[in-house]
Amino acid sequence: MNKILLPIGDAAEAMDTLYPYYRVREAGYHCVVAGPDARIYPLVMHEIPPGWDITRESPSYHLAAEKAFAEIDPSEYVGLFLTGGRAPEYIRYDEHLLRTVKHFFAEQKPVCSVCHGAEIVAAARVIEGRRMATVAKCRLDIELCGGIYVDNGCVLSGNLVSGRTWHDQHLYMPEFIRLIGEYTAARNGQSTPALGVRD
Repeated sequence: MNKILLPIGDAAEAMDTLYPYYRVREAGYHCVVAGPDARIYPLVMHEIPPGWDITRESPSYHLAAEKAFAEIDPSEYVGLFLTGGRAPEYIRYDEHLLRTVKHFFAEQKPVCSVCHGAEIVAAARVIEGRRMATVAKCRLDIELCGGIYVDNGCVLSGNLVSGRTWHDQHLYMPEFIRLIGEYTAARNGQSTPALGVRD
């Protein structure tokens, strides 16, 4: 079964994480959750309450990572989903995760990023010249690393599809699933359009 990689860490956002986790499985892929270590991670819920200007963080579900980043062989995966929450703030410094992210871009494999997931691709220095969506507070991360911030629910730029927050899941997840399908078809020798043709 084709595998999709889902990196997480402490305080990954629950909605950002759990919907894609189940959606790619529904589409017939094996979703492998990975973290700095192979252990159980607490997810959090992020929302901006009425009258607030910033995000409030609350405890949520837990999710087990079956692999540590150091154990990942990126050649085994056909897709990468970068979730949001506060986890990207610290897992973006993990050399093994960055090596994996760079592999996906070098090989033009499908990557999806939502919300603070932008901090990971920015740290990997793989978004120069690319259009990309993220939550507004991460705009600076994209622009300082040469990317082009777009305030849209789904932005496709080559092998990268991105969204602002989990509120956009109905927009970016179908595109991510489409890219994975095109990539796996091409890998199996079937005729298919080039990735990113809708950009």
